[in-house]
Amino acid sequence: FSIWQKRHLESALLFAVLLNFKHIYLYIAPAYGIYLLRCYCFTANNPDLSIRWRSFSILRFLVLAFIVVFVFVVSFGPFIYLGQIPQVLSRLFPFKRGLCHAYWAPNFWALYNGVDKALSVIGVKMQLLNPDLVRTGSMTGGLVQEFEHSVLPSVTPLVTLICTFISILPSVFGLWFRPQGPQGFLRCLILCALSSFMFGWHVHEKAILLAILPLSLLAVSSAKDAGIYLILTTVGHFSLFPLLFTPEELPIKILLMAIFTVFSFSSLRALFRREGKLLSCMEVLYVSGLIPLEILCEIIYPLTPWQQRLPFIPLLLTSVYCALGIAYSWIRLYISAFTRPAATLKKRQ
Repeated sequence: FSIWQKRHLESALLFAVLLNFKHIYLYIAPAYGIYLLRCYCFTANNPDLSIRWRSFSILRFLVLAFIVVFVFVVSFGPFIYLGQIPQVLSRLFPFKRGLCHAYWAPNFWALYNGVDKALSVIGVKMQLLNPDLVRTGSMTGGLVQEFEHSVLPSVTPLVTLICTFISILPSVFGLWFRPQGPQGFLRCLILCALSSFMFGWHVHEKAILLAILPLSLLAVSSAKDAGIYLILTTVGHFSLFPLLFTPEELPIKILLMAIFTVFSFSSLRALFRREGKLLSCMEVLYVSGLIPLEILCEIIYPLTPWQQRLPFIPLLLTSVYCALGIAYSWIRLYISAFTRPAATLKKRQ
């Protein structure tokens, strides 16, 4: 809201403090950095809205840099004084914990792992792979550890860093060359959060909330954004169900999600009642598929003999199924971000 009210220095201070409280907000730092540099340090644009390089204010840049550096010095100063920075960094960025959690976050790497598991099973069945060389259970054994893929190339932290950087680059470029005000910043922030979730190393499942929460602000701006929000929020919240795994929590989480989902669908449908359907038939079918998936994972599968031999199949199914919906929402968000300006310009003409 500080960005919306053009209180740029206040927003820089608040975000720097937030980032030092929880480093997961590093996902959205590129959006803040580019927007503040573009819209605060550069004071004017050309008539075609391109950047006017001569308008760069060194004073504003120094003030902005001082605020950010000051917060980091206060936060990390004691650790620098005690010589504990390497220890702090090793805890903030635990690259030895493996590509994914024991329960895979529903992102691109969950799909990658799923394909690798399927290919390894098919390869063994068709006698194309040596069963002794296939690492069964290494990715789904319930342990947080480093592992290697059986068929597909193994993924390193550097690969995930490059993929994340490439995935956020279009949104950052769009924010730099065509800022479109606070709403453009918000869209870039969402894309940065979702891109980092899709391709990051050892992503936490709850990090999907970094994209869902700000997307709720865009959901009321257009029917397309509302449709994307309904898919992402429904699938994203469902993907967090395995974190609440005790029997006592089952009715609570289902009831809370059902209430929120019904309210979201009914409210947005009423808001955009003149726009037609918010979701296509295929999208409705996919979202509805969460119901039989939950019944299978929570009720049917625990009663089967496979529960003892393959206890992590429900987690694998949940992760892969939700990853499809989140990847679809990410693609639709990018399409919306790059087609909206052209549509707006055509409407003005």
